[in-house]
Amino acid sequence: MIVLGIESSCDETGVGIVRYHESGPAAGTCDLLADEVASSVDEHARFGGVVPEIASRAHLEAARAGRSAARPGGKHARTR
Repeated sequence: MIVLGIESSCDETGVGIVRYHESGPAAGTCDLLADEVASSVDEHARFGGVVPEIASRAHLEAARAGRSAARPGGKHARTR
């Protein structure tokens, strides 16, 4: 099974793709296939803290870009 995970905090968005082994000798383990983290710290710095509207827009943009970069074959895909 392949799982896409998306996480966001105030100023970061992370995307990861893992392969979960359901059976066989590796049952119950995962391989990290790809990952990407985007930060919006610089966008908030000029305001002296996190601005919710800026954060929500940055998360949407970062999730789209991160998903593309993290997908197998993307620029941050891990090869095995």
